[in-house]
Amino acid sequence: MNDQTTSRPPEQPHTRTPHPAVAGDPAPLGLAGFALTTLLLSVINTNLLKESAAVIPVLSLALFYGGLAQFAAGLFEFRRGNTFGATAFVSYGAFWLAYWWLAPRLEIAGGAPNALGLFLLGWGIFTAYMAVAALRVNLAVLAVLVLLTITFVLLAIGAFQGGAPPHAATQVGGWFGIATGLVAWYASAATVINDTHGRPVLPVGQRRPNRTSEAVAGIEPT
Repeated sequence: MNDQTTSRPPEQPHTRTPHPAVAGDPAPLGLAGFALTTLLLSVINTNLLKESAAVIPVLSLALFYGGLAQFAAGLFEFRRGNTFGATAFVSYGAFWLAYWWLAPRLEIAGGAPNALGLFLLGWGIFTAYMAVAALRVNLAVLAVLVLLTITFVLLAIGAFQGGAPPHAATQVGGWFGIATGLVAWYASAATVINDTHGRPVLPVGQRRPNRTSEAVAGIEPT
């Protein structure tokens, strides 16, 4: 009786299916949500819009667009490995969510000028060091953060002054806020237009190669 040996195929190691990479760029969404919410609030801060209920549309944007949509954009930036974008969008999304919660309660409580001033000054400090990081991103984002730093500082000064608004510092801060929102809108438009056209249509002053150019050049992103 002959022994028969059955050859078995070698066992294949079990490999986990990797999660698909996020192909889309969430930055235009985050910038757009930030831009529109900032613009509308800044128009109110300049005292150009004096309607008593003008803050209600701002609060709706602060919750859904500047808040939740921008926060979600930041989470997708984490998924893409973009530490700067994730930190910026999650933080400013949280800022608008905090504003949505804070503003009506301050109105009911009668205001807290010193606490509000510290709140705004803290955001100014955060924005200042994000501007330093943006030196290696692009000039459009750098301009947004520099203007926003000035805006927060002026609004903080206006809050510390107390008394009945509008304060001169708050109004000037409103104008800087309008400039901030417009530049952020440009950065959003440039990113999405350049992406859909597949070439630079609107310049942003790139300070480092993006991931597409790194891949073409054969550079491993760090």
